[in-house]
Amino acid sequence: MRQFVTSQAINPHPILHTEQNNDERNPMKTLKSLRLFLGLCLLSIQAPAQAYVGLCCGKCGGNMPMNIPGGGIPETHEWRIKFSPMFMRMDGLRDGTHGVNPDSLLGMPVMMGQPTGKFMATPTDMDMAMLNITAGYSLSDKWFAGIMLMWKRNEMDMLFNSMMRSMTGKTGFTMTTDGPGDTMLMAKYRLFADDPLIPTQQASLFFGLSLPSGSINQKNSRHPLDLRKNEQAPYGMQLGSGTFDPTLGLLYQGSSSPLWWGANAAYTARLYNNKRHYRTGNEVRLDLYGMYQLRYNLLVQAQLNGHYQDRIHGEMDEARSGESGHVVQGDPNSPYMTPLWDPNNYGGTQLFATLGFQWQPAPLHIIDLNVGVPLYRDLNGPQLETDYRVMLTWYLEIPTRKSIRFGLGRAKAKSKLGF
Repeated sequence: MRQFVTSQAINPHPILHTEQNNDERNPMKTLKSLRLFLGLCLLSIQAPAQAYVGLCCGKCGGNMPMNIPGGGIPETHEWRIKFSPMFMRMDGLRDGTHGVNPDSLLGMPVMMGQPTGKFMATPTDMDMAMLNITAGYSLSDKWFAGIMLMWKRNEMDMLFNSMMRSMTGKTGFTMTTDGPGDTMLMAKYRLFADDPLIPTQQASLFFGLSLPSGSINQKNSRHPLDLRKNEQAPYGMQLGSGTFDPTLGLLYQGSSSPLWWGANAAYTARLYNNKRHYRTGNEVRLDLYGMYQLRYNLLVQAQLNGHYQDRIHGEMDEARSGESGHVVQGDPNSPYMTPLWDPNNYGGTQLFATLGFQWQPAPLHIIDLNVGVPLYRDLNGPQLETDYRVMLTWYLEIPTRKSIRFGLGRAKAKSKLGF
């Protein structure tokens, strides 16, 4: 051991020393060594940039919003699965851009044989909970297809006028409906990308078709009066549109690491009346977003979400016959019980600001949380106004055997990004 230490003290780098002596005799080896050294320096400079390719796959440019349908294109021959519970709170009424006191709408609907514009009951607030489950597959470098299933629950608090209070002994009740919502089939076609593997500029077309799997036959079964329990629930409490609704969108995304940004525009058309003789309003959505990646597994995001929806066209069959929604059951000429039964009290223009973050707990997994609050509301009211909405998403990518990333989910990834 002492002899080893002594020899090291005399020549701490014997191998290096010998190579240096050889290099002095061979200029070509010196040049090769210099090239190798410069190459290693370049790799060390580029390494930090690779850490900000993005949390998601390279095909989508790195990062994408989880709450906007159509965001990103996964790597070819890979599955994408999203579980997204969402909660939305509505509190208070709005007509146009002005708030409305619910008490001001309550009273006797008819006085001296003439309508007064008052109602027997009016909504005060509503909680809406939804669970979206999305599964999709990237068929090629340009085509992606998917399906989104929805379950939803609506709880709306109603306030009675004095007559209903005396009849029921209650100040109001909670109207509730729940069950599967409409199902959406989706497809996305990439129009162009400046880089086929990790694009910094790309645009795509989005195609959607909503299937009428949500019920439009929900009853007002929680009403305190037995004779009202078999009535239809109002339009906003139904679980679907009752029609096949196509959607067409144009999506753009750009990036300059560690920044990502994009704009999505989509139009949903309701082309015909459902079996209950009405159709919900056509919709236009415009979303602008920006993302900043703080580190390899964490980013923050900000969005502006614009939404316009037309009023309801037509009238529900049971409202037209007088069986549901009117003060006098069976009389379609009597006033509506609540403003919820007037098809004109639906739709409007809204603008939301959304803030959130994405975190990658493991390769191929993303956790996304975002909260949206209204900046502007111009509603066809009186109707309930949205106070805030929260969405949590667990995103999972599953490479198949055809994918270049196959095996990453079963073994420890070579990269912290999951590539």
